[in-house]
Amino acid sequence: MIIEARVPVIGESINEVTLSQWLVEDGDYVKIDQSICEFESDKATLEFPAEKAGKISFVAKEGQDLKIGDLVAKIDTSVEAPAGGEAPAPTPESAKPAAAPAPAAASNGNGNGVPKSSPAPAASGASGAGAGTAAGSGAGAAAPAAASASSPAHASPLAAAIMADKGLSTAQIAQIKGSGPGGRITKSDVLKAVEQGLPGAEAVRSLKAFSREQNTEKTSRLRQTIAKRLVAVKNQTAMLTTFNEVDMGPVMELRTQYKEAFAKKHGVNLGFMSFFTRACCNALHEFPAVNAYLDEKEITFHDYCDISIAVSTPRGLVVPVLRNAESLAMHEIESGIKDLAIRARDGKLSLEEMEGGTFTITNGGVFGSLMSTPIINSPQSAILGMHKIEDRPVAVNGQVVIRSMMYLALSYDHRIIDGKESVSFLVRVKEQLENPEQLLFGKDPVELLLEL
Repeated sequence: MIIEARVPVIGESINEVTLSQWLVEDGDYVKIDQSICEFESDKATLEFPAEKAGKISFVAKEGQDLKIGDLVAKIDTSVEAPAGGEAPAPTPESAKPAAAPAPAAASNGNGNGVPKSSPAPAASGASGAGAGTAAGSGAGAAAPAAASASSPAHASPLAAAIMADKGLSTAQIAQIKGSGPGGRITKSDVLKAVEQGLPGAEAVRSLKAFSREQNTEKTSRLRQTIAKRLVAVKNQTAMLTTFNEVDMGPVMELRTQYKEAFAKKHGVNLGFMSFFTRACCNALHEFPAVNAYLDEKEITFHDYCDISIAVSTPRGLVVPVLRNAESLAMHEIESGIKDLAIRARDGKLSLEEMEGGTFTITNGGVFGSLMSTPIINSPQSAILGMHKIEDRPVAVNGQVVIRSMMYLALSYDHRIIDGKESVSFLVRVKEQLENPEQLLFGKDPVELLLEL
């Protein structure tokens, strides 16, 4: 019996995907629920499992754009499993051909609906809500020679993105041994090779003298969506940015004093993000417009703080959400952020984990940014930008002293947030960070005691 594997319904707003890579070889015997390929949508990379066990025959090509319901592959369920029940290892003759960069093929457009029994793909990638990048994958005519197991064409999208980020040459990639199906190079293979001292792994590729070469790659679906959203935010909001600076000395001293005890008790390091998250949650309750959505004639206020945390990954910037951050203890915030960051790096975030934030925090300081104007993460109304901590001379009690200072930037939608609210919000965040005891209640404990 021949089973048709078609692109399933992934989400309400997703009508088209790109087949980024096959995870098996054409003609392999696949098991039920075995991941056979990856789809790239405008929000995530998704693994597509086999509905039935049998011999698979490819219909779609890597890099091809597919609509919901389009035919991906056929599975012959009458073929018996090989001895031992394992899929046969690919031979050089059956190895997948290397793909030459070229515009992706158009969707087959058969218009057939999705069978009710088609399994939904498991989310294994990540995307930013309005920000992020992903490695584009080209597809075209097969090269005459078959791709080797240590070629960019035989690497997962995440592994390929890491190799590109590290600037690995063809010779360096050839040294990496793939541990995935059919010798496919995985993320862990690349990171392990770099960690073990792959020659020149951190080197930046230099330009050739007087070179006139050009490279054209297909824009990833994620990048296309990012571009549209960023332009929409600039065009549809009255975005403005206000700045302030904070003395990070008190927080740094507190971390130095308690970091070992904190890590020993809670099993996670005490970082800056928990302080900023806690300070923002307190300030958001005091200034609810900063935590609200504006939809034409309606304003939606939130009595909770779902904080979107910008995380840099090999595929680009993603913005997973820390739910109900206002109710979390410091160690719970740190653990939550660590978990989101690890799974974002590994491409294991679900679509739900990247949607629905009410306020965003982004830290450009880890890359050395001294000051910037972050763009609002729609439909949110504001975003806080952290920056590099730098020792600077400041005036304290009439004397010039050296302090560890950080510039803060709050970009906000002036249609819903007034200047007074935005400035007061940022001042409240500053006050709490310079007086960490205020983080417990959001205000000075003495003033609360005296009911002032």
